[in-house]
Amino acid sequence: MATLEDKILGEKMQYYCSSSSDDENDSGDSDREENGSKISDMPDKQPSMDFSEWDGTSSNTGPKGVIRDWQRFNQLETEKRAEAERTRLELMKHLSLSCRSALDEEREKMLKTDPEFAEFMADEFLLSYQKQRMQEMLAKAEKLRFGTLYHLDDAEQFLKAIDEEDKSVTIIVHIYQKNILSCEAMNGCLTILAQEYPFVKFCKILASAVGVSKHFKEEGVPALLAYKNCHMIENFVNLSNELGDDFYASDVEIFLIEHGILRDKSCIPSIIQSSQDDSDDSD
Repeated sequence: MATLEDKILGEKMQYYCSSSSDDENDSGDSDREENGSKISDMPDKQPSMDFSEWDGTSSNTGPKGVIRDWQRFNQLETEKRAEAERTRLELMKHLSLSCRSALDEEREKMLKTDPEFAEFMADEFLLSYQKQRMQEMLAKAEKLRFGTLYHLDDAEQFLKAIDEEDKSVTIIVHIYQKNILSCEAMNGCLTILAQEYPFVKFCKILASAVGVSKHFKEEGVPALLAYKNCHMIENFVNLSNELGDDFYASDVEIFLIEHGILRDKSCIPSIIQSSQDDSDDSD
């Protein structure tokens, strides 16, 4: 007859297993033997790690380990920087050599094989030679020296001033009207600029002498026309809108430099400036 316990436990009773003391002893002995064999198989000493070869990690977290890691890190960073600098220098050397022309290589070869040629190409000699050649060129260009503001009487002189001039000369013509403040200011400024830029030809002509329209006489002046090699390169009309009615020679100079009509003196090589100064002193 089933007891109360059997009703409560139900079918789970058949899954309940009790172990005998013998089984427990047998299993305990076997566990001890297995553990003993595992302990006996373990080595007596752990292998020591060689800290001379650092792989980026540290097993020693103490102060000495941290200091050693930091020193090794600094050493690696120094080596990386040195390698990067060496690579950069090699690249610069390669690029500088690749940009050399055959003429430069031939010149260097002649400098090594011919002592006389090396002396000939010395810096002091080249500098004196350049100055001599510059003086010769300036002397040849003296006939193209102007230094004044030319007045053109009529359209015929206007055409001759452009067509019969040397192809290398820049010609600036001012078309003006009388009794206009901005035109009078422009004539005064061009008179000063003609002295500062003696190799540029500055001219002026009345609008009525050119034969322009009435509208241009009233609204177009002061006007500057720039020519070179018989061709107009730039034209500026009604400059009073740009410069006002009263302005200075420096204002006109900056305006012409910005538009590429005049050459900025600060961009002229010093050797040319010195040669021009010497030529002005001799005059």
